Amino acid sequence: LSGLDPAQPYFEGTPIEVRLDKSDAEFVDVIHTDSAPTVPYLGFGMMAAIGHLDFYPNGGKEMPGCGKNALSQIVDIDGIWEGSRDFVACNHLRSYKYYSDSIIHPDGFLGYACASYDGFKNGNCFPCPREGCPNMGHYADRFKGKVTSDFTKLYLNTGESKDFALWRYKVTVTLSGNGKTQGYVNVALYGSGGNTRQHQVIKGTLQPSNTYTGYVDAEINVGTVTKVKFLWNNNVINPSRPTLGAATVTVQFGENG
Repeated sequence: LSGLDPAQPYFEGTPIEVRLDKSDAEFVDVIHTDSAPTVPYLGFGMMAAIGHLDFYPNGGKEMPGCGKNALSQIVDIDGIWEGSRDFVACNHLRSYKYYSDSIIHPDGFLGYACASYDGFKNGNCFPCPREGCPNMGHYADRFKGKVTSDFTKLYLNTGESKDFALWRYKVTVTLSGNGKTQGYVNVALYGSGGNTRQHQVIKGTLQPSNTYTGYVDAEINVGTVTKVKFLWNNNVINPSRPTLGAATVTVQFGENG
């Protein structure tokens, strides 16, 4: 059974006979996309872990792309009817859109088992363990038989719009150069599976010889990395005209380390 943002009002905290529960089938996977409190946030989905695998994309409360203004939401690429529904219950409806997208991205939507979404964002649960990470959505049952705990909470990020699948990379950069400055560093990854857009991995003080780590949720699986494009810029005019480069860049793929 796959639960697509199971309902919170009248069901959260009720006995298992009333609501979806892991005892309802041999394998129950759940996607939580609208689990903010019903009052005052109008969250329609349940926050509690209730399946064998519980996925909380983007933390499970606010989905990227759902904060668009009313007009752009309603005049949607999928049509006025689709856009109007999204304006009313965008976070809630993301669950079925992620599921349908997962069918055509069998290697996407990897969920990382973690204590919290903040821990996931900070890289505490990266990369996947030896047994791998389950895929949110249609292919979650590949992980059947590997579940070892009573409840497994899994976190991942998604894109703002279709295609929603993202692939997570850890990027570690050691800087070189002639002086400290304030600014940011972007990288783009090139590989056998294609190239990504630029992603920001550092923002703040840039100090030559220091090593910095950031996480990239890339819009494609780049496959074997063949090249990394490194770009930096400073936020303020600096009369010392600093120059910066990358002494080393290390890229680690989340799926297999």
